[in-house]
Amino acid sequence: MSGHDISTGVEGEESHGDVSVDQLDLAAELSGADGSIATPDVAAYALWLGDDALVLAQQLGWWISRAPELEEDVALGNIGLDVLGHARSFLRYAGTADGRSEDDLAYWRDEPAFRCAWLFQAPNGHFGDTIARQLVASAFQLELYRRLAGSADPALAAIATKSVKEVAYHLDHATQWILRLAGGTELSRERIERSLTDVWPLVDELFRDEPVIDRLEGIAVRPSTLREPVLGRIQAILDAADLAMPQVAPSMAGGRRGMHSSRLGYLLAEMQVLARAHPGASW
Repeated sequence: MSGHDISTGVEGEESHGDVSVDQLDLAAELSGADGSIATPDVAAYALWLGDDALVLAQQLGWWISRAPELEEDVALGNIGLDVLGHARSFLRYAGTADGRSEDDLAYWRDEPAFRCAWLFQAPNGHFGDTIARQLVASAFQLELYRRLAGSADPALAAIATKSVKEVAYHLDHATQWILRLAGGTELSRERIERSLTDVWPLVDELFRDEPVIDRLEGIAVRPSTLREPVLGRIQAILDAADLAMPQVAPSMAGGRRGMHSSRLGYLLAEMQVLARAHPGASW
């Protein structure tokens, strides 16, 4: 890494170079790629959103060749690619604050420097666990991106405007599976109920306000304002499936402050191993 760490202001390590494919300039694919430079606070917020998307994309990629049917291999892979595109856009913009690339931020930060919420780190588990996590993640991101599309920051608004169209499909996909599993066999219904209960302690963190939000009025979306619409949307889906919303205590998750579950370290080790084994490589 180069420059200063976005979230701590601590002097970082030197840049490791880009991990690129055939040296193509891929920046044109990214939303908000208009030369804007993020302020430190905007960069910190973009890092939240980029890390959420990056970790979710890595999780979904695991299902390729492991999903319960061939169509789901393709569907989850495509959703993962959509979310990876969101991650690239947010991380690229975050990196403009101190000169780091999206690859620097993805591959050369250690676990405490990530700012993803615990929901996105939740284990894939069985297929129902992944669908329960995806239901919450997509409902949250859909409402978030819809509001962020009106941000006073043009780059964040552009990223959100493109991303919201894709996340609407992600939510529909998760909804159809919730209905299918709840309306299937007694076992499938029992398992999706359990999956929702297991993921529910991680939901509250998504709606917790952090101090940086107070400095981004009109730019960031205040997480606490998303609670009612997001939970209302999820409630309507669960009602359609004749499932009850879980009543469980929230976890003490602290992903926005760099305090993570034990799962994240293993996930990052798998994601970063190639880049770190061959720093600066291209192919």
